[in-house]
Amino acid sequence: MTLTESPNLAALITFAVAALLTALVVPVVRRVGLRWGLVDVPDSRKQHSTPMVRLGGVGIVISFSLALALVWLLGGFANLPMEKDQLIWTTLAGALCFFLIGLADDLFALPPLPRLAGQLVIAMVTWNEGVRIGSIELPMAWLGGADLLLQLPDWLSLVATLIWLVGITNAINWLDGLDGLAAGVSGIAAVGLLSVSFSLHQPAAGLLAAALAGSCLGFLRHNFNPARIFMGDGGSYFLGFALAAISIVGPAKGLTSVSLLLPLLILSLPLADMSAVIMGRLSEGHSPFYPDRRHLHHRLLRSGLSHRRTVLLIYAFTQWLGSLALVLVNAELRFLWLALATALLIWVLVSTRRALQQPPSNQELG
Repeated sequence: MTLTESPNLAALITFAVAALLTALVVPVVRRVGLRWGLVDVPDSRKQHSTPMVRLGGVGIVISFSLALALVWLLGGFANLPMEKDQLIWTTLAGALCFFLIGLADDLFALPPLPRLAGQLVIAMVTWNEGVRIGSIELPMAWLGGADLLLQLPDWLSLVATLIWLVGITNAINWLDGLDGLAAGVSGIAAVGLLSVSFSLHQPAAGLLAAALAGSCLGFLRHNFNPARIFMGDGGSYFLGFALAAISIVGPAKGLTSVSLLLPLLILSLPLADMSAVIMGRLSEGHSPFYPDRRHLHHRLLRSGLSHRRTVLLIYAFTQWLGSLALVLVNAELRFLWLALATALLIWVLVSTRRALQQPPSNQELG
């Protein structure tokens, strides 16, 4: 039996190898960063109080790539059709290019507009190579009706794809404000996309999601509060673009037909946070890139929650939204996963409410 004949085994191996490699590579990256003085200096907007290496994205990308290379050598992508092969390579190339933009920002502090311009150019090339929202399929069968297919003209397809790829990338980047937050939410979203991709018979996209989820888990070993290393813009750009592109390729039943409702559910929390922040800044006459503390995690911290409880609460909401996507695609055991996700969310909400009623010194978990 080859990995091509057992996609579940291929996904499990990809996940495990990516997690293990990331856990091993990231400490090496941290030591190199400390030796070279590549650290993030604290300021009034940041939660850390000591200089931190912010090159964790290097470890994520290396481990992600090595895990996929191993599975490819073992035959995990052997039966991939030519048109899907192009989409997978385009996704990987685009994610690496976004990583390089973020890494350049980590090293040289690029202004916002050049970063955005670079993202748009790469997203346009990605669209031209086939990773695009050409039509949108709304899954209505679960309501008893036929699926609704909306064809998009090329110009609208380009606009929708650019907004999607660049928007999700920056949503994950802006979410990276607390230890473990971006990596955890990205990992949960990747698991959701893995399940959705496999349910829609897109195992290649599922393997990308498995590698992404494993890399996030391995990175959390060093990034969960109290963090010893940050992923930096390189890491968050890589994770954001990879999630955005996989969410196009994975839930696609044809080459360009995408059930956007599914990734919208899975990624709705960071997207909603980014939208609210942008509208708030614009309403006050500021640039969308104006630095402030109006993100969701900042608001939860100001409400009295501890760092860890804030992160875990956002985790719980993200995994609950991901379980709803599994219901929409009629995944196996979908209602069991939804029930477990709901129970976990309720438990987190109840424990959070109790923590808020306790003295501040007793609120911290663990």
